[in-house]
Amino acid sequence: MLLIIFSINIVYVSFFTVRMILTLKGYRYIAAVVSMVEVVIYVVGLGLVLDNLNEIQNLIAYAVGYGCGVIIGTKIEEKLALGYVTVNVITADVDKQMTSQLRQKGYGVTDWVSHGLNGDRTSMQILTPRKYELALYEEIKQLDPKAFIISYEPKMIHGGFWVKTVRKGRLFKNGEKKSET
Repeated sequence: MLLIIFSINIVYVSFFTVRMILTLKGYRYIAAVVSMVEVVIYVVGLGLVLDNLNEIQNLIAYAVGYGCGVIIGTKIEEKLALGYVTVNVITADVDKQMTSQLRQKGYGVTDWVSHGLNGDRTSMQILTPRKYELALYEEIKQLDPKAFIISYEPKMIHGGFWVKTVRKGRLFKNGEKKSET
């Protein structure tokens, strides 16, 4: 009974976590389907605990399963990597070689000259699918280990040639980045 309650709650909370993230990212209809499954699992799990409220170990299994479900749900979301990330980079590379190299790799880069405490800098704004986020960070660090990097998730994206390219699936082939040639 304990293992069943524990397992049900892991599944329920994982669904709950994924549903919340789907909702926040605008996947309303998928989130609605996930929520239907989620509520059935929730009612079954809670029913098992409420039917045996005099056994404290059931309540503990429910609570521990809940905590584990949060962790597993966030891991699932990390693997799904839905949406996009905007990365702002400031580098001392005023010759813009880094900008060119990132564009050759397929990233959409908007750059401008900026002024820092120690002189001119190149600032860049890069939009990439979240599934390529870590690869982008590594690429930036290889090109300039001292680059200043800030990232955030954009709430709305409209226009631009790069977004159209990504949505049509032409930016990266089969999950791999295009070659530099």
